[in-house]
Amino acid sequence: MLNFIDRLIAFFGRAAAWATGLLVVVIVIDVFLRFVFDLTAAWVVELEWHLFAFVFLLGAPYALQENRHVRVDLFYERFSKQEKGQVDFWGSLIFLIPWCLLLLFTGFTYAREAWMTGEGSPNPGGLPTFAPVKSLIPLAALLLLLQGIAMGVRAYQAWQETGADIPKDSV
Repeated sequence: MLNFIDRLIAFFGRAAAWATGLLVVVIVIDVFLRFVFDLTAAWVVELEWHLFAFVFLLGAPYALQENRHVRVDLFYERFSKQEKGQVDFWGSLIFLIPWCLLLLFTGFTYAREAWMTGEGSPNPGGLPTFAPVKSLIPLAALLLLLQGIAMGVRAYQAWQETGADIPKDSV
């Protein structure tokens, strides 16, 4: 099951990477058209924000998997592998997993309302619907939750094994 979670998170991480490239292209074209021809559209700016949301939300679980997330480690770097396993296990259990559950619940409500009301851009010429991007919130929370569970399981295993190496996604 942990390998399935790893592959799923990596898939979405690659999608976020491709979306980053697409975002750069859209921004460059938008800036070029704006400064050279004085052309821009509300939907283009909103598309840039939606692509950024896609990158951020679906890249976060991948960043956690690859140990590229922000960590404040005044003491962590000096801990033994077992101590790191304890910190990662308890951190996942007490902080990450509850936060993901809260975000999943509230994000689902937020996305459902956007779908039900047909929420779209208030700007003339803006995107007709915001529901797909708002649906990324509970999806990201679910993926982060799965990664948090996988990280917690691996951290617990490392904590319990004498001298075991902690996999890269749980350090």
